[in-house]
Amino acid sequence: MTSAPAPDARPGDSAPGRGTAATGDTADDGVRVRRATAADARAIAHVHRESRRVTMPYLPPQRHDLDGVTAWIRDQLLPVCTTWVAERGTDVIGYAAVRGDALEDLYLHPDELRRGLGTRLLETALGHRPDGLTLHVFEANTGARAFYAHHGFTTVATGSDNMEGLPELTLHRGPAR
Repeated sequence: MTSAPAPDARPGDSAPGRGTAATGDTADDGVRVRRATAADARAIAHVHRESRRVTMPYLPPQRHDLDGVTAWIRDQLLPVCTTWVAERGTDVIGYAAVRGDALEDLYLHPDELRRGLGTRLLETALGHRPDGLTLHVFEANTGARAFYAHHGFTTVATGSDNMEGLPELTLHRGPAR
């Protein structure tokens, strides 16, 4: 995947009093961030599909059903990415996947937007890659672009080298200062 959707947080969205996402502690809001396992593949696929459907209406219709996306998550994403899920109770409500220095995916269920969860997943990913992260985002995804700009990402390239053939931006954030 070459596009991270609009996760959630906007300027002023802070997370005081929350658990430590990197350790899997449960936060005050009942959300826990932990490493994903193969058993999470279907739930991650559901979040992925719903997020794309609701937050990116400019995309062409999805070519893969839930079973196809589940197989992609299980067989291709999880084996090569360090992936975390955010869960409330037993429900996976978001995920982030990092491969090397690339944030491959950061998706939230649409019902979970603007609650600080995207920030928590991004902070977890950045904690895993303290030298910085690069990601791709669709140019039309203004919500995600604003989210990443708020978190210190800047545009380093443009292009359309994705399966959708849509204009995209490559964003980067270097090490924390």
